[in-house]
Amino acid sequence: MIRFAPLPAGLPATVPFIGPETLERRRGAPFAARLGANESAFGPSPLAARAMREAVGQVWKYGDAPSHDLTQALAAHHRIAPANLMIGEGIDGLLGNLVRLMVAPGDAVVTSDGAYPTFNYHVAGFGGVLHKVPYRDDAEDPQALLDRAHQVGARLVYLANPDNPMGSWHEGGVITDMLDRLPDDCLLVLDEAYAEFAPADAVPRIAADDPRVIRMRTFSKAYGLAGARIGYAIGAPELIAGFDRIRNHFGVNRIAQAGALAALADQGWLAHVVAEVAAARDRISHIGALNGLTALPSATNFVALNTHRDGKYARALIGALEAEGVFARMPGVAPLDRCIRISCGPVTELDVLEDALPRALDRLSPA
Repeated sequence: MIRFAPLPAGLPATVPFIGPETLERRRGAPFAARLGANESAFGPSPLAARAMREAVGQVWKYGDAPSHDLTQALAAHHRIAPANLMIGEGIDGLLGNLVRLMVAPGDAVVTSDGAYPTFNYHVAGFGGVLHKVPYRDDAEDPQALLDRAHQVGARLVYLANPDNPMGSWHEGGVITDMLDRLPDDCLLVLDEAYAEFAPADAVPRIAADDPRVIRMRTFSKAYGLAGARIGYAIGAPELIAGFDRIRNHFGVNRIAQAGALAALADQGWLAHVVAEVAAARDRISHIGALNGLTALPSATNFVALNTHRDGKYARALIGALEAEGVFARMPGVAPLDRCIRISCGPVTELDVLEDALPRALDRLSPA
């Protein structure tokens, strides 16, 4: 028999998400509208696509281990030092390395109940002890996070701003105030995956050298490179240098580095995508309203639609949409799970949603 080490042996045999490809194989047909994974169906910058095609011929080489050119470009873009940056395999990969670096078995980690489950997956995988607080008014609750962090002596506190899965956000001043009230020896993990879509006042002014926080950014959302798996962390040099002790040094591939570098240089395409997302949010809100669903305010590339029912109903609606060829997702815990979550997409896919949603709702109506 295969014998796992004690820690993984005690973990459930689950993954944080079931991907749309798996669902398509189960249903035996592709989705007509892929609106569940918060990808950017508007695609990457044409310059990024060209750079990646040109890099294919060099793929026999390992990627540059320190991602030097991309690090330098990001440093110039954010007006910080290269020593404040670590490139990684998306925020997911960076979160895993951060937990491995900072959390010993039994250490307390605080997050929100219903927040990004992949972070929880890493904490469990490295033996940390998760402590969760509820959302408040469909947003993560900074005061509750701080209170629990002090109660349990947390090593890490996780907060996404803007938030997934609800799309809510806090002003930057709320985040900087949290830093002043963290417990000693506690690090705020600030997930800013959706920062490019957020209002300017939602992005806090924090010095890159501040040792109380690490900020996570990604090329998966606004830059349209989810499949390339590339993101970055901003933090104090001593913390950033620690990643080199445990990371996969060749984990960021050469093609992804080329694509991210070109995408960063094409800020015009980024502005185009942000405008398309804003229009799509309005369209999703309108489609929801036509069908008795209420859109929650969103600073992301998705919209949470309130079904005004419970999680059982929302889960059935997700299934009904799947049967109609629409891939969507929903929050995992009450009361957030009264909502379904629709990613922004092109007009053609939103047309599919507008056509399919009434039929999906009819499937749930009593005969």
